[in-house]
Amino acid sequence: MANEDRPQITLITPPAFDPEVFGDRIARVLDGAEIACLRLSLGTKDEDTLLRAADAAREVAHARDVAIVIDNHLLLVERLGLDGVHLTDGARTVRKARKDLGADAIVGAFCGTSRHEGMSAGEAGADYVALGPLGETTLGDGSRVEFDVFEWWSEVIEVPVIAEGALTAELVAKFGPVTDFFAVGEEIWGADDPLAALKALMAPLG
Repeated sequence: MANEDRPQITLITPPAFDPEVFGDRIARVLDGAEIACLRLSLGTKDEDTLLRAADAAREVAHARDVAIVIDNHLLLVERLGLDGVHLTDGARTVRKARKDLGADAIVGAFCGTSRHEGMSAGEAGADYVALGPLGETTLGDGSRVEFDVFEWWSEVIEVPVIAEGALTAELVAKFGPVTDFFAVGEEIWGADDPLAALKALMAPLG
């Protein structure tokens, strides 16, 4: 696979982290690998925690010319100087997000395993559609996105697609030719060296 066809990487933060310590960990990964976008995916609804984490992550990302988006919190995008939003409810709020944030903001949508939902999100103005999980997971109902969905998408749909969820090196090798991005997060943050874990995961791409 030619290098220009190599899928790009979206880096997902852990659901909780200490901004002071984690800023350095993110920086190390961003410095050592080519990352297209950082996705702030926090499990908390506590505003102060969100603000501190977002500030730290934004400083690290923007210092390296990496775009940063946040899960669902439309109101925080402009307030925190972020580049856009990653919606986790499929196509439902894509139009509203686009209207509220304007044409230049990044608006992405996670559409689970649904090809139809992904198409709807693209038609509503999403910049990308994320589908997953690819691998075995105990979350949700255990369903996975089939290879042929990505194969079809890569041939028919122009909206970029992100593959995510329970990634392994084997899945990266398999789905590499039919996806535009891989989203990586929980697969690497538990490792002592997240950068080394990321490189091992993406090694099949060459």
